Amino acid sequence: MAAGSSAASSGTAEGDVLKALSQIIDPDFGTDIVTCGFVKDLLIDEASGEVSFRLELTTPACPIKDMFEQQANEVVARLPWVKKVAVTMSAQPAKPIFAGDLPAGLRRISNIVAVSSCKGGVGKSTVAVNLAYTLAGMGARVGVFDADVYGPSLPTMVSPENRLLEMNPEKRTIIPTDYLGVKLVSFGFAGQGRAIMRGPMVSGVIDQLLTTSEWGELDYLVIDMPPGTGDIQLTLCQVVPLTAAVIVTTPQKLAFIDVAKGVRMFSKLKVPCVAVVENMSHFDADGKRYYPFGRGSGSQVVQQFGIPHLFDLPIRPTLSASGDSGTPEVVADPQGEVAQTFQNLGVCVVQQCAKIRQQVSTAVTYDKSIKAIRVKVPDSEEEFLLHPATVRRNDRSAQSVDEWTGEQKLQYGDIPEDIEPEEIRPMGNYAVSITWPDGFNQVILNLLLSFFCIG
Repeated sequence: MAAGSSAASSGTAEGDVLKALSQIIDPDFGTDIVTCGFVKDLLIDEASGEVSFRLELTTPACPIKDMFEQQANEVVARLPWVKKVAVTMSAQPAKPIFAGDLPAGLRRISNIVAVSSCKGGVGKSTVAVNLAYTLAGMGARVGVFDADVYGPSLPTMVSPENRLLEMNPEKRTIIPTDYLGVKLVSFGFAGQGRAIMRGPMVSGVIDQLLTTSEWGELDYLVIDMPPGTGDIQLTLCQVVPLTAAVIVTTPQKLAFIDVAKGVRMFSKLKVPCVAVVENMSHFDADGKRYYPFGRGSGSQVVQQFGIPHLFDLPIRPTLSASGDSGTPEVVADPQGEVAQTFQNLGVCVVQQCAKIRQQVSTAVTYDKSIKAIRVKVPDSEEEFLLHPATVRRNDRSAQSVDEWTGEQKLQYGDIPEDIEPEEIRPMGNYAVSITWPDGFNQVILNLLLSFFCIG
């Protein structure tokens, strides 16, 4: 809200400031920071020429927050009547895109990132832990969930002072342990070592550990996925609204075969794979670079499945040793080559998660002025307009269509032509829940909405 000598001049001053700030473009969204809604708490004192405002970014780990702050100071300071500029930086509160039906422990987590390989021994846990501590170093609130009950790695890779999970007897919840500001949950911290149990029991244990833990507000929860593509992995993907996945592989062809299964699993579950990490890709000696395990597995995953980013991790004794010592490599040597690779991976994860959230949150909205549902096509300027009554009449759930006979229970005339949705909420990355005046909640894939377009 602007404060000035008169309403007219104050309004002009506020317009000047916002116009100046609209020159700053967010490179991830391709939109100016005013349109993105980043500018908050704008205060103007024209008598003294002082301007103050807050830039609320999507994540505290934004890799270009310093650039935003500098540019905001510069563009506003250029206004002829401005004598002093005060810019403060903040981030949006941690919350998932869709929190309605989530377990209480997951309702204040902005992004959940799976690190997966679907094959054991390729360095997946090393990548998960170092990625988590890289994100924490970028300013984010981070947690790590070790989902491997048969062979938990987290207790070896980090050294928390308290190595046992505690229970909150009143809430009947699990209190994560902590190491260097990152929250940690693993079956290995439950005092049980490694599990010897059947698959369904393991799925239940993982579900309990993940959903009943008091994660609190997190910007990123990194899940170290267990190897394979079986019941445990599917249960995890279905219980948790994963924002994105990072795939870990090694150069060998055998690794590619298993990793390809994992990528296909995430694709079927509508979880975007945003990066591939090829571990143990090379080492340098005598001024030359050697590839002892061959080349091409990582790039093959990128090319075959269209995953946009590839990161190579070298063979380094320190990387292995740091994992065994309980201090992640990015903490032990924050200026080293490995830490730089993880910094680049962290920036990629932050940017891709922000893009996914932005696309999902703005993909389907209701425009009351024209009484139409707007559907934006991802990575495109194209959008469709849908008639609300058409969307409601095309519901294919058991409440509208008999599951046994296929007979249409919901008739055309049952839906008034002027019906309007009461609420539209994202569900995961590719669906929305539409609440109608009669209390019916219609869940529909964004892709299917394009078939109902007005034109």
